[in-house]
Amino acid sequence: MSKVYTGASMSLDGYIASPADPGFEHLFKWLGNGDVAVPTADPQMTMQMTSVGAQHFRDLVEMTGALLVGRTLFDQVGGWGGNHPMGVPVVVLTHSMPDGWPREDAPFHFVHDGIEAAVKLAQQLAADKVVGVNGGTIASQCLEAGLLDEIWVDLVPVLLGDGTPFFSSLASTPVDLEGPISVTPDSDVTHLRYRVRT
Repeated sequence: MSKVYTGASMSLDGYIASPADPGFEHLFKWLGNGDVAVPTADPQMTMQMTSVGAQHFRDLVEMTGALLVGRTLFDQVGGWGGNHPMGVPVVVLTHSMPDGWPREDAPFHFVHDGIEAAVKLAQQLAADKVVGVNGGTIASQCLEAGLLDEIWVDLVPVLLGDGTPFFSSLASTPVDLEGPISVTPDSDVTHLRYRVRT
């Protein structure tokens, strides 16, 4: 089975979004602060990263075979216009089908019967690559269900003060992690990778 990781750009005080203003201009500054052009599967989106950030992003895209996201993120980004910038299939965990979906030309799959079913489908779609899970509620559900193998943090030097934590409402804490597996300093961010201890 494919490994399952979650990753997010996170503030030093542990948030992946702030309440009123998502804070994305701070959390994702590293995606546009360099001189290396990094094209994505979306022809309208090319990022400008440092050489370190570009390599980190390319490695992430190369190893990822499918993504698992929640309905909130899917709605916030408008379904990425029908094609995620990483160019991989996306599984959306939701209670109801969004208007206008599914679309035959878009690699999006909607699961209504729980996190285990969503992860299983994402692993099938990923084949021999890994499954990426977006942070917040979905990551917490995967961790609680024992389905998460690794946690990746793009740690950004900003304090948001409040907002959406990377993990919230965990019933069983503390959760021990192994590592770091890797630490990669970059401009405006430090890329960290940990293994969930089983």
